[in-house]
Amino acid sequence: MSTAPIEFYFDFSSPYGYMAAQKIDALAARHGRTVDWKPILLGVIFRATGGMPLPDVPLKGPYSKRDFARSARFHGITDFRMPSVFPIPSQAPSRIVLWAKRTGPAAGATVAKALFRAYFVGDRDISSPDIAAEVAGAAGFDAVAARAAVDDPAMKDALRQSVEAALAAGVFGSPFVVVDGEPFWGLDRFDQIERWVSTGGF
Repeated sequence: MSTAPIEFYFDFSSPYGYMAAQKIDALAARHGRTVDWKPILLGVIFRATGGMPLPDVPLKGPYSKRDFARSARFHGITDFRMPSVFPIPSQAPSRIVLWAKRTGPAAGATVAKALFRAYFVGDRDISSPDIAAEVAGAAGFDAVAARAAVDDPAMKDALRQSVEAALAAGVFGSPFVVVDGEPFWGLDRFDQIERWVSTGGF
C-alpha cells in the first residue's frame, strides 16, 4: 500500500475548502499517510476554465449559501461562519503557507489551518497582508517574516508556479485531492477518498 503524501489543493476563499481542511489530516492519518497542503488561486483557475465564484452563478448562488451552512452542520463543523467579506483574493495567505512550508510540510499545514479559522470562524479578512501575518504570528510563526514573505518576489513566483503546476495536474476547484495520481474534486468526494486510500483503488 502506498505511503505517498495525499495532495490537498485549496483556496482560502472556499467554504468547502475550509470544511475539507478540518477532515483531510485525520483521514490521511487513519491510513498512515501525510498530507501535502497546496494553496491555489481560484481566480486564476476560473480564467482557465471559464468558471466564476459559486455565489455569483445564477440559481446556484442562493443554493450554495444554504448548502455551505448545511454541509458544515452535516460534517459536525459547528464553528463555521460565512465571513462578512466574501469572496476574497487569497494571494497573501497562500504566500505565507508556501513560506512556512520551507521549514517543513507540517508548518505549512499549521499556518494554513490557522488562516482558514481566522477567516471562516473569526471573520478576519486574511486577504490583508497585515492580518494574515498577525494570524501567522499568533500560530507561532515569526509575524514580521511572514509579512515580508507576502511581498517577497520569490514567494510571489513560488505561488505562481504552484498554481501553474496545479492547472497542469488538472486541478480546477477547491477542495481538490489527488491520491496516488487519482483526482477527487469536492468535499462530497471524501467518502470515495477514504475508500480509495484504504483499498488502493476501486
